[in-house]
Amino acid sequence: MLKRTLLLSLLLTASGTQAQDHAAVQRLIPPEVCATCHGTDGNNWVKKDDGTFGKTQGGAESPKLSGQNSEYLLKQFKEFKSTARANAIMNGMITMLPDEDMKAAAEFFAAKKLEPAASKNDKNTDAFKMGEKLWRAGLASKGLPACAACHGPAGKGMPAQYPALAGQFPEYIEAQLKAFRDETRANDPSKMMRAIALKMTDKEIQAVADYAAGLR
Repeated sequence: MLKRTLLLSLLLTASGTQAQDHAAVQRLIPPEVCATCHGTDGNNWVKKDDGTFGKTQGGAESPKLSGQNSEYLLKQFKEFKSTARANAIMNGMITMLPDEDMKAAAEFFAAKKLEPAASKNDKNTDAFKMGEKLWRAGLASKGLPACAACHGPAGKGMPAQYPALAGQFPEYIEAQLKAFRDETRANDPSKMMRAIALKMTDKEIQAVADYAAGLR
């Protein structure tokens, strides 16, 4: 355990080559654990059948972790471990990980450069305009606050409380909003996201998720 923690500490402070970094992460986070879904740099790199690594656009099942607020990542890791956030895969994967390793892993992925996803909706479409309005201004008639109020105009989020959403897979954002809406995800403080998502239609969720993916 001590060796693993020391190795991760070295990873967070060293400035080695990309190949050394990749090899070190593979030792710490083997492909069958984090790397299979989130990749060695948090951008969803996965191992192919031929042994090489390539990107997946899995999205909804495998969120990008790179560039995410470390405080927010650590909060999620701890809540997966305690099952406050229910997920059959993550609850099992993280159960034996000590707090110091969760903290180090959160800092490691947060320090990686995000390779952002892209918006699929053209700026002239109604869907894009709907997403833009929901993000920037909300929808007063439904009591929906602006997403930017908590996640920031550029989607950078706020450490610990609100995740960065800019460049995240739109499928993943959509899936999480729907999970809040049907309360299969319930680790939001004061039920804030559940109350918001409950008022949103599928089209509104899809529109704002796509808009967030295109933020930079």
